Amino acid sequence: MQHDPTTTIPIVTVAEMAGAVADEVGRVIVGKSEQTRMVTIALLADGHVLIDDVPGVAKTLLVRTFAAALDLSFARIQCTADLLPADVTGSMVFDQRSGAFAFRPGPLFANIVLADEVNRATPRTQSAFLEAMEERGVTSDGVTHPLPAPFMVLATQNPVELKGTFPLPEAQLDRFLLRIRMGYPSQDEEMLMLRRFQSGDPFAEVRATAAAATLPEARAAVRAVHVSDDVARYVVRIVSATRETDQLRLGASPRASLSLLHAAQASAALAGRDYVTPDDVQDLVTPVLAHRLLLARDAAIDRRDPGDVLREVVAGVPVPVEAREDELAVT
Repeated sequence: MQHDPTTTIPIVTVAEMAGAVADEVGRVIVGKSEQTRMVTIALLADGHVLIDDVPGVAKTLLVRTFAAALDLSFARIQCTADLLPADVTGSMVFDQRSGAFAFRPGPLFANIVLADEVNRATPRTQSAFLEAMEERGVTSDGVTHPLPAPFMVLATQNPVELKGTFPLPEAQLDRFLLRIRMGYPSQDEEMLMLRRFQSGDPFAEVRATAAAATLPEARAAVRAVHVSDDVARYVVRIVSATRETDQLRLGASPRASLSLLHAAQASAALAGRDYVTPDDVQDLVTPVLAHRLLLARDAAIDRRDPGDVLREVVAGVPVPVEAREDELAVT
């Protein structure tokens, strides 16, 4: 059955779909509900996610489980220094039966793509990801091949082990809607994890939800979430403030404004609301903006963190106060 992406479904249905996916992921991953919510926000906002954390904290398992819960195709690309662009995108292969060259798709042709340790790939290979993430297609032998829809890249990188890595350029970092960290579990969560995996593999028991079937309508519903002029101006003022502080030599781009707006719409939808509040924006400022910023020289010498600088910048931007009646009028 074909779904019309211009139609929408009730916001409460979007929230219920997201809840069903979170429940399935929670059967495997212990204590990562916030990370699951962030990945869901990115999917609904048609964005990509950078997962920046040390090995062994369930980055890969989270992505695999998320794809399985949505019944979406999944591919994992282990990035190494000898990985070539054609290994990722696919290449032209001679077909002996037809006597002609034909395109053989690479692992990028999946709904959910995990680029494991993406910063170990060379800049040339990273550029292949850049085209796919931005254009939703890959070019081979002068012909552009569209990627399946939905298409989402979740890339991981290890912030500790930097030997043999190629830092992601600013242009590619700007293509990630969100950057998140997994973090270590609490002792109770780690104990529960041990018990859960002691005698079996919970991943094998993940059931596909019905969320994927109505994903186009869910995305349309998210884009229809109301954003008042005051809230939109709040987004613009926050992003503009990152370009004006002397603590940063590179502020957030206009693409970042759109990313923050769309992520806030998705966050509101997951909360069952069809309007965005300033709290939605504040909640997503750091995961949406921090990885797009470059510290000024003095701030870098002082070993300041872009997230800390960003919080100071946001604290100086007045928060709009809107009448509750005005918001209820659009629901």
